Amino acid sequence: MTYYESTGHLLLTPVDREAPARAVRLRELGLGERTDPELDAFARKVGETAGTPYAAVNFIDEDRQFFAGLHHRAGAPAGAYTGRVLDRAHGYCPHVVVRRRALVLEDVRDFARFAPNAVADESGVRSYLGAPLTDRQGFVLGTVCAVDLEPRRWGREGLETIKALAAELVALIHAREDAAGAAREAG
Repeated sequence: MTYYESTGHLLLTPVDREAPARAVRLRELGLGERTDPELDAFARKVGETAGTPYAAVNFIDEDRQFFAGLHHRAGAPAGAYTGRVLDRAHGYCPHVVVRRRALVLEDVRDFARFAPNAVADESGVRSYLGAPLTDRQGFVLGTVCAVDLEPRRWGREGLETIKALAAELVALIHAREDAAGAAREAG
């Protein structure tokens, strides 16, 4: 963990030593720089499956998070999960990436490490469910996540569901990579 230099407050976002290599891999895959209708549709699927107002496909580089796929259910309050870019120091997805495993927060206020978070403070996020997107080279590219404004009992079923959705999305990313490689060889 590091500290905010100007205030001396503890920055609860973990140090991410793999970020430079991940940024290179994301560029190779053409991810993390632009929105993607297919990833928006996937985020919508995540939100509908989890029954949450927000869901995202999030790629994380050295400085920021980019929501290449984003679902904001109609009628849900506007907040931090309606924009496409978020500082790496905010939110919960950077923890998933560094931990390299799923994260379940039924009520973010129950965890001292996660409660004082700008995303929770600004948008009222109360629960989070996220899983890493680990590619075949071993890079954790980002996350797939579902977010609610109310505490949620995700349980084992929620954890297994988000992990299955992450595996499904990684398979989609690999299929895209294979198709691009085949097109380069053919062309």
